[in-house]
Amino acid sequence: MLTATIAPSLSSQFAIGSAHAAAPCRDAKGKFTKCPAPKPVRCKDAKGRFAKCGTDGANPV
Repeated sequence: MLTATIAPSLSSQFAIGSAHAAAPCRDAKGKFTKCPAPKPVRCKDAKGRFAKCGTDGANPV
């Protein structure tokens, strides 16, 4: 009896978790396409030169 009450709750949690894992992208016509890769973050220092984002005074562009 206990098994019958646990199984539906586990399967519903799995379905919700897997739906959030795949974020499909769509084109202008509404068809599924491959999602574009995110652009890398670039940072500049106080003088306007490109620098590593972890250095002091570097801000994302």
